[in-house]
Amino acid sequence: MSQGPLMPKATAVWLVENTSLSFDQIAEFCKLHPLEVKGIADGEVATGIKGLDPVTTGQLTREEIEKAQDNPNYRLRMAESRVKLPEQKRIKKGPRYTPVSRRHDRPNAILWLVRNHPELKDAQIMRLVGTTKTTIQQVRERTHWNSASLSPMDPVTLGLCSQIDLDFEVQRAAKDRPHAVVAPQEGGTLMPAEISTAEPERDEPFADMSRPKPAPEEEIDVNSVFAKLKQLKRPDEDEE
Repeated sequence: MSQGPLMPKATAVWLVENTSLSFDQIAEFCKLHPLEVKGIADGEVATGIKGLDPVTTGQLTREEIEKAQDNPNYRLRMAESRVKLPEQKRIKKGPRYTPVSRRHDRPNAILWLVRNHPELKDAQIMRLVGTTKTTIQQVRERTHWNSASLSPMDPVTLGLCSQIDLDFEVQRAAKDRPHAVVAPQEGGTLMPAEISTAEPERDEPFADMSRPKPAPEEEIDVNSVFAKLKQLKRPDEDEE
């Protein structure tokens, strides 16, 4: 789609008044509707607008207009500009401009950002809301003059920034945030293999009560055994 003239309605007024071009040709060149061009010719549209000569502004040539007047099917083409515009350097964006009617909502938006996105830096909040570092600090420390009446409100809902800008700043802050390092637990040591592979001993309350517990072995006294044997001898043996 080709670019139209700088002032389309003013150019259309001049072409209607000074040429015999058709409404379709003028509408195509000025990026207007043919009925709108017809309204300009009838005096119903663009009343009070002074016509702008596209030839003197370098947007059309006389030859191009004459060629279009001779052929109703011909479409006008913009003249190539002989003036080379310097390349525009990207201007670093400053704090976002906030309309006067929305400036009283900025502390509420700052409070919402501080609570819901604590990872955002002050410079990022300044770009989103268009505020100052002092105001951000006052909201953080609850020293703002209107702290008692502040309520967190989404800056996108308030119209202070777009959702795309907010998501971009949040993602940027997440990338800049260092990853958390998990500290090792204190007192954690490796157990020897003979302990880790040994079968666990059953505790006394969970022991199998169906099996009788073996009696502890006693040491055998030889002298006591012989003494018992003497007592068991028959009386007749003692008489002999």
